[in-house]
Amino acid sequence: MTTSDAHGHEHPPRPDEARRHGHGHQHGHEPASYDRAFALGTALNLGFVVVEAGFGLLANSVALLADAGHNLSDVLSLLLAWGAAWLTRRQPTRRHTYGFGSSSILASLINAVVLLIAVGAIGVEAIGRLAEPQPVAEGVVVWVAAAGVLVNGATALMFMRGRERDINIRGAYLHMASDAAVSLGVVAAGIVIGATGWFRLDPLASLVIGAVIVLGTLDLLRESIRLAMAGVPAGVDRAEVEAYLARLPGVRAVHDLHIWGLSTTDTALTAHLVRPGTGPDDEFLRDVAAELKARFRIGHSTIQVEHDGEECHLAPAEVI
Repeated sequence: MTTSDAHGHEHPPRPDEARRHGHGHQHGHEPASYDRAFALGTALNLGFVVVEAGFGLLANSVALLADAGHNLSDVLSLLLAWGAAWLTRRQPTRRHTYGFGSSSILASLINAVVLLIAVGAIGVEAIGRLAEPQPVAEGVVVWVAAAGVLVNGATALMFMRGRERDINIRGAYLHMASDAAVSLGVVAAGIVIGATGWFRLDPLASLVIGAVIVLGTLDLLRESIRLAMAGVPAGVDRAEVEAYLARLPGVRAVHDLHIWGLSTTDTALTAHLVRPGTGPDDEFLRDVAAELKARFRIGHSTIQVEHDGEECHLAPAEVI
């Protein structure tokens, strides 16, 4: 049998041997750095928390103080996502042989849960205010909320481009975009309240915006759980990958196929290919690894080729 990087079957090749013999061990692109965006976003939002809490005390506004506390949780979420992004770029160690990329999966999962909890807290407060409407200092609320739209909107824009390919970045984006939406709703509600004196509009707007945020967060939560459970990433079609491998020259069968996320940006694959009557073929392994990377964005592939035709103990579909 032959493996593309001798994963668990032979001694791992030295780097010079890997280049000479063509082991098909491929890694994905280096994850993009968002350090500047995280630093600026954290500084902007932390400054806004201080300002909003100060105005909340001056205006005796529970709503502004509550929103300041919510924004503080967003600062912590940004720091969590930033720390995970930094860990993802660290080199593997003897104990963590795959590196620390899975920290970005955990961060996205925690961010999704925290966002849903925050929306739930806002919903509980809104329902209470529907039952007992409270006067709102609409002038202060409108101007502070307008500042929140600018701060949170600007921070969300920093992460908008990376949200499609990295759910850790998507978590940061959703936190900031949802806060901008909440602030925009508060601005609109404050203006209408000032004109009509209908104080119930404030909690009603909060409930509507909260429902929109939940719908947007559920996809992030589902994908985070999928990756945390070593599931196939959303952008990869397992059936299509298996069909590609089965069509390769000389391949009679494919089994023990596993695809999972090493991080929120890097995907790994292991598979056994049955190619009876063929000898070691390093060029074949190189080509397969390159095609998996180009076509499916699977950057870390380990292929075991079985030549003797005897059934592998991992061939049955029910065997993991």
